[in-house]
Amino acid sequence: MLDPLVVNGRVTIPGDELEAKTSRASGPGGQHVNKLETAVELRFTVGGSRVLTNNDKERVEGALGARLIGTDRILAVRSQAHRSQRRNLEAARERLAALIRDAIAPRKSRRATKPTRGSQRRRLDSKKKRGDIKRQRRRNHGDD
Repeated sequence: MLDPLVVNGRVTIPGDELEAKTSRASGPGGQHVNKLETAVELRFTVGGSRVLTNNDKERVEGALGARLIGTDRILAVRSQAHRSQRRNLEAARERLAALIRDAIAPRKSRRATKPTRGSQRRRLDSKKKRGDIKRQRRRNHGDD
């Protein structure tokens, strides 16, 4: 059983909701990498989570929808950067916590603003100037 994963001050995922699978890491490394299962894949079922609220689940699915696997909406993170299984598990836990933390963070709502009077005037002046240039071209074109 895995240790609980602290995402932020409000959300801590219990160890029984996390699943870790090991496999042989790919790439160079010689005999060590060919014999030992050092790569770690950490899985978390978003849809079946008891700690995430429905709002949190919607945010995770909205932000990480492309990464979620299957109908159970499983979020999988793989780490094989380190030579030890323990360090790869720590790296996968950190990455999973960061993904969920970023996904459930409340988004800052956009406030509609009005353009300033000066910016409106500059915009209209530039449009008039551009129109004048085009009008002058049209008059001069027929004189050939």
